[in-house]
Amino acid sequence: MNYAHITGWGSYLPEQILTNEDIARTIDTTDAWIRQRTGIGQRRIAASRDTTTGLALQAALRALAVAGLPAADVELIIVATSTPDYMFPSTACQVQGHLNATRAGAFDLSAACSGFVYALHMATQAVATGSVSNALVIGAEMMSRVLDWQDRETCVLFGDGAGAVVLQGSSRPGGVLTSKLRSDGLQSDILCLSAANSNPIPALSSENGHARPVQNTISMNGRRVFRFATRVLVESVQDILAMANLTLDDISLIVPHQANFRILESAAKQLGVSPELFYTNLEDTGNTSAASIPVALCKAVEDGRIHSGDHLILVGFGGGLTWAYALVEWQKDVASIYIPATYHAAAFARA
Repeated sequence: MNYAHITGWGSYLPEQILTNEDIARTIDTTDAWIRQRTGIGQRRIAASRDTTTGLALQAALRALAVAGLPAADVELIIVATSTPDYMFPSTACQVQGHLNATRAGAFDLSAACSGFVYALHMATQAVATGSVSNALVIGAEMMSRVLDWQDRETCVLFGDGAGAVVLQGSSRPGGVLTSKLRSDGLQSDILCLSAANSNPIPALSSENGHARPVQNTISMNGRRVFRFATRVLVESVQDILAMANLTLDDISLIVPHQANFRILESAAKQLGVSPELFYTNLEDTGNTSAASIPVALCKAVEDGRIHSGDHLILVGFGGGLTWAYALVEWQKDVASIYIPATYHAAAFARA
C-alpha cells in the first residue's frame, strides 16, 4: 500500500498589508468592530501586476525546495482556486508550464474555501492507488479582486495568498491517513460569487437579506454561514476521529480554514477543548479562501507547533456549500529543513 506523505510545504503572501484602520478610512467601520467580530487585524493584498498563477507558482517553488523534488519529477498538479486568471487555460496548467514539469497532468479544482482539502483528498487517492508517485497540491486566491469594497460584511474578511504541499508515496505508514468530502448545494445561495460571463443574478444582501443584483463580487449571508461553519467544523472533527478510532487526546493540532475566530472559539467550546488546539493566523492574513489552510500549515511549522509523529486534523468549509476534512500523521523532521516561505513573486506577474 502507498501512503501519501507531506514532504514539502511553502506559502506566499503579497507584500502589501491592508490594516483595519486602512479599511476604516473608506467605509463605516473600526478596527475594534472588525477584531471583535472576526479576529482579523490585517490582510495581504496582491499588487496590480500580481496574478493567481504567480502566487501559486511561488508557493509551489518553495514546497518543491523543501521536499527536494525536482519539478521535472512532478506527476500531478492540482490548484484549488475560486479566482483563476482564466477560465481556461487552468491556473494549474500555467504553473506546470512555468515549472517545466513536463511529466505532470494539471487541473484546477473549484470548491471555494474547502478547495485545498478537496484537492488534497484527490491527490492522496492518486498516490495511494499508484496512479502517480508524487503530486503538488496548491491553494491560491486573489480575493481582493472579487470584493465589493463598499460592503463591510465581506470586504473586511478576505485577503490574498497561496500555499502548497508536496505529496510523495511511500510504503511507510503515515501521511494523509483518511479524508472525506461533503457538500450541500441546497444552501448554495448563502455564499456566492457569480461567473465573469454571467448576467447579474439575485444574491442575498448582507445588509437586509433582500435579493439584489450582484455580479462578479462575493455575496454572503453572514449569520447563516456562521451557523453552518460552526456546525460542520465540530461534526468534521468528531467524524474524522471516529473514522480513525482516535480521540481528541491523540490530536496535536487542528488546522481549520481561517474564516472567523469566533467560529473557532465556538467549535472549541462545543468540543470541550482549549481554543489553542485550533491553530490560527487569521489576525495577520484574513480569510484567504482555498489558500488559508496551507498558508496556516506553513506558519504552524514555522512556529514550531508541528513535530514528527503528530496527528493533525485539517478542516475546510465554504461556498457550495462544501466542507472537507483530513487526518494527517506528520512524519517529516520539520525543524531542520524549513525555509521561511514569504517572498516576492513579481517575476511571475502577468506580462
